[in-house]
Amino acid sequence: MTGGIDHQGSDMLRERIGRLLAQVTAAALLAGTAAVPAAAARGAGPVDIRTAIEAVPGLRVLEERPAAPGFRFFVLTLRQPADHRHPEKGGFEQRLTLLHRGTARPTVLYTSGYTVSTRQFRVEPAELLDANQVSTEQRFFGTSRPEPADWTGLDIQQAAADHHHVVEALHQVYRAAWISTGGSKGGMATVYHRRFYPQDVVGSVAYSAPNNTDDHEDSAYLDFLRTVGTPECRSALRGAQRALLERRTALVDRYQAWADSRGDGFRLIGSADAAFEIAVLRAPFMFWQARGQAACPAVPAPDASGDALYGWLSDTAQLPVYADSVANQFVPYFYQLGTQLGYFPVETAHLADLIRHPGATEPRSFVPRDVPLRYRPQAMRDVDRWVRTHGDRLMFVNGGADPSVAEPFRPGPGSRDSHLFQVPGGTHSVRIAQLPAADAATASATLRRWAGV
Repeated sequence: MTGGIDHQGSDMLRERIGRLLAQVTAAALLAGTAAVPAAAARGAGPVDIRTAIEAVPGLRVLEERPAAPGFRFFVLTLRQPADHRHPEKGGFEQRLTLLHRGTARPTVLYTSGYTVSTRQFRVEPAELLDANQVSTEQRFFGTSRPEPADWTGLDIQQAAADHHHVVEALHQVYRAAWISTGGSKGGMATVYHRRFYPQDVVGSVAYSAPNNTDDHEDSAYLDFLRTVGTPECRSALRGAQRALLERRTALVDRYQAWADSRGDGFRLIGSADAAFEIAVLRAPFMFWQARGQAACPAVPAPDASGDALYGWLSDTAQLPVYADSVANQFVPYFYQLGTQLGYFPVETAHLADLIRHPGATEPRSFVPRDVPLRYRPQAMRDVDRWVRTHGDRLMFVNGGADPSVAEPFRPGPGSRDSHLFQVPGGTHSVRIAQLPAADAATASATLRRWAGV
């Protein structure tokens, strides 16, 4: 399935609209005005940006919030079909935010891959381009959920169609160049959108985006974790894991007491003991992903106090995320991992005598048992093939110490104007600004060239 932006009208009308848009002063744009094509064609002149976006079919303004000088900030929803192939089956409202800079500026389409934040912020491409920013919530996350939920409607192609509809709808107001971006799962969603709608935007920047093309062949991840950082740091992590599992009775009791004090529990995963073991097994991956070599001195020794071990695990592996109040919010994420995206493995050989819940780190542990999980390997292989053979104006920015990108997207012989950059020693939260100076200059210049800035 492919598609493009609807530019609405003939070349002559587009030229006339362009001339009228050019007459809107920069001061008016910064004050939050926009030229709506139909109104401009009638000679009505600039109208308030809120009026312009409220005129977009299916778009609803939930609220306007205070914004920094020169900006306006809106929380929106856009009506989406639950199944883009069968729109007659009903729909849902996808939550968006809009940080308006001016209709003559580029627009950055951003997703985290999960829920959308309703606070004002700008991602790096929007900062570099001084652009508008449209942030999207992914289907089934937050409030962007069909009711009743048909889980078969949660796949990468349906989510890509959501993004296409966002671009198509708001391009009626923001007609300058569009750039798409996201990090981690959001970076993956950015690539998937381009796979199915390659002409929606003029370029894409994917940060720290995993590319797990074969979920049954995970040697790249394991090899990465066996070699990243120093031998001393890797040994310290293994020692901390053993100490945590050897003292699990007291530490699990503490974990359960914490959940009880909040009225929380572990019904989804099964028990505090299983959740604790999952956190311990995931700790090295999450350590390298978020912290890196500089945090090695803080890894507790095996003879450290229970407080020190528990505190380190809670901070590193984020113990609260395994309790029901948080874990239930991420069921869509693990559903996607278990059906299309694939999941990273964990090393267990050095802990084999201490493991009580074999296989507990798999996505099945995080998805209700009445929701079927059937992995479809063709989806990731198709996207990887498209990137290598047809990918156009794609930029990948990765961290050299990030295990998430042990299998990265790589432009291939059929890619055009596409680039892979790496921040030496970088973790999962890398930015273009952290690249070596020459690469940062190249990446920034490429982004500006794509956007025509």
